[in-house]
Amino acid sequence: MTDLPAFIAGLPKAELHLHIEGTLEPELMFALAGRNGVAIPFVSVEAVRAAYRFSNLQDFLDIYYQGANVLLTEQDFHDLAAAYFARVAQDGVVHAEIMFDPQTHTDRGVAFETVIGGLLSACAAAERDHGITSRLILSFLRHLPEEAAFATLDQATPWIDRIAAVGLDSSELGQPPAKFARVFAEARRHGLRLTAHAGEEGPPEYVREALDLLGVERIDHGNRSLEDAALTARLARSGMTLTVCPLSNVALCNVASIDAHPIDRMLREGLRATINSDDPAYFGGYIAENYRAAAAARGLTRDDLVRLARNSFLGSFLPDADVAAHLARLDAYAAAA
Repeated sequence: MTDLPAFIAGLPKAELHLHIEGTLEPELMFALAGRNGVAIPFVSVEAVRAAYRFSNLQDFLDIYYQGANVLLTEQDFHDLAAAYFARVAQDGVVHAEIMFDPQTHTDRGVAFETVIGGLLSACAAAERDHGITSRLILSFLRHLPEEAAFATLDQATPWIDRIAAVGLDSSELGQPPAKFARVFAEARRHGLRLTAHAGEEGPPEYVREALDLLGVERIDHGNRSLEDAALTARLARSGMTLTVCPLSNVALCNVASIDAHPIDRMLREGLRATINSDDPAYFGGYIAENYRAAAAARGLTRDDLVRLARNSFLGSFLPDADVAAHLARLDAYAAAA
């Protein structure tokens, strides 16, 4: 019988739903606070971990934005991303598409070029040191006006060839995708790929809006699509990728427990589901831990795990030739394991 935890650790995979600010471990938060002379509302690493208990998305976002205050310099952003890459190199990640929230930083007076400069240097180091390729996804904060998103897109213009896509995150309820239709159209004109959070806390209608009004190429989360049979069938028929985050869903109480997670149902329904970690420092697990938890709770087979990894490459923003190379590597691993 296959040792599934070991199989998962070695399984070549892409991570498609990862907020780099959400990889800020308490130890690094304290180190950066000390380096930059930033006061934080916690007395110890243990106190931070104790605060990482959430009942909904907004509870999480409140502490998430507090933690981001320690990120001030290009070196800070480099160190943040470098720590993520070093960690997931142990998890079989060979490609990562990293979301970053410029508005979280520029609204604090941190320059856009400081943020992206640090992230890009860490991306280059990850490919050199770990063989992990990466892409950046500029995410707009949906609780802010669309005009603020336009301003952020304008700030990104000098770096547009270093950014793969735009996304949409932050508080979902009451902030429908329709609010950002114009800025997504402008991003498309810039040649950027499109993704958006929808159907996490928001209703299935938000997923429809993301598809029809934003024109997204994949859906981040999308769990609540399952409440609508016609929408589920549409997603399956079109091969739309869903970037699912099991431990995040449990931590934010969108799913009652990992035992109740619908990842296996998504596969049975023919959805191109993937497994990702979302904000792993806050939600109790990086990508392999999400794979392991889902496999143990929902009885996923080795073939299911290979399918999830395959979906991660098929749903990536990589060129077709790169996708084909990753799939060949995956098939060779599965055949040999």
